[in-house]
Formats: sequence, C-alpha cells, structure tokens
Amino acid sequence: MTKISDFQVTKKLGDGAFSSVYLAKRISDGALYAIKKVKMGKLSEKEKQNALNEIRILASIQHPNVIGYKDAFFENSSGSLCIVMEVADNGDLLQRIEKHKKQRTKF
Repeated sequence: MTKISDFQVTKKLGDGAFSSVYLAKRISDGALYAIKKVKMGKLSEKEKQNALNEIRILASIQHPNVIGYKDAFFENSSGSLCIVMEVADNGDLLQRIEKHKKQRTKF
C-alpha cells in the first residue's frame, strides 16, 4: 500500500479551494509525480463523494493529452486524500491560457 513516506515532497505547485498540489519524488526509483492532497475533513459529504468520483474518472481515462492517474491513498496525519498523478512539466491548462492572455498570443 502506497503512503506519503514513499515520496520526498520537494515543492508546492499550486493550491485549489480544497486541495494543494506538490511535486514529489518517489524514493524507490526517483520518478517525479504530482501529489494532490485533498483535505477531506473540511468537506461536506457531497464534496467527499466528488473527490472520490475524481479518482474514478482519472483512473478510467488513458489519453496522451490527459494527465495520468497513478495511485491514491489516505494520509492519516493530515486527514487528506492523496492523489498521485503524472507531472505537467509546463503547468496546467489554466496557467497556459493565462500566459497566452497576458502575452496576447494565440494558443
């Protein structure tokens, strides 16, 4: 079973309303991943179900243009659901859109 101690968290990549995303290196092989930590304690039952549905959806999609889901586990110390995903080297879609808007260039 995967746990947070299997990774060396190196830096925060971003924050959302109920979660934060971190860059992490898996200790066993040095592979880089993004770990999204969803703070489950503050969520309503509906929001908890939405988080679980996100995992189901991510796990069901395999496409070169969609960030790949790798694993999920619960971190007891923080009460967070951790979703392990591929790293988006150039940032997420919103960051790319904002960059083009700022530069007034086409995507």
